[in-house]
Amino acid sequence: MSKIIFITHPQVEIDPKIDVRSWSLSKLGYQRMLEFSNSKTLANVKVIWASKEIKAIEGAQILSKKLNIDINFSPDLGENDRSSTGFLPPAEFEKMADIFFQKPEQSIRGWETAKSAQKRITSIFSKIKQKSVKIDDDIAIISHGAVGTLLYCAINSLNIDRIHDQVKQGSYWTYCLVSNKTLHSWKLIS
Repeated sequence: MSKIIFITHPQVEIDPKIDVRSWSLSKLGYQRMLEFSNSKTLANVKVIWASKEIKAIEGAQILSKKLNIDINFSPDLGENDRSSTGFLPPAEFEKMADIFFQKPEQSIRGWETAKSAQKRITSIFSKIKQKSVKIDDDIAIISHGAVGTLLYCAINSLNIDRIHDQVKQGSYWTYCLVSNKTLHSWKLIS
């Protein structure tokens, strides 16, 4: 049974002076992804896709090295575009993220709307599904939490709501290509 495992990058090194898209995995994030690379969950992965953001690339590289698989990249797997505000202190960011999910058709302070990000991530997910070749091969996608939640909501016909968001960075959900359904909601990678 072929599956897609949608994985979010784990913890990152936060540096307000650097564009969020260029942040790297922290030591803990790297270690968690390394541990996950040994998981039975990834035993049948034959294809890896990743966002072009550094933290997702680094996560994908860990899996690529462990599984000896090349990485496919797509900018459409990127996180919702928040470049209009740049870095926000954690409390302010959480408030903005709440509004992002509460008002999915509105741009909050110039952020990409949740509806737009959902359309983008759903479109690339469909293209990745169409490219899947072998029935027993799994696909790993390394991306980001907000778009992963928006995709999860779309697949499961759920209203966009932060209640469906990952508990913390470094989580995954699994989708069955045969039944066209998710097999479970977010789980921690380790």
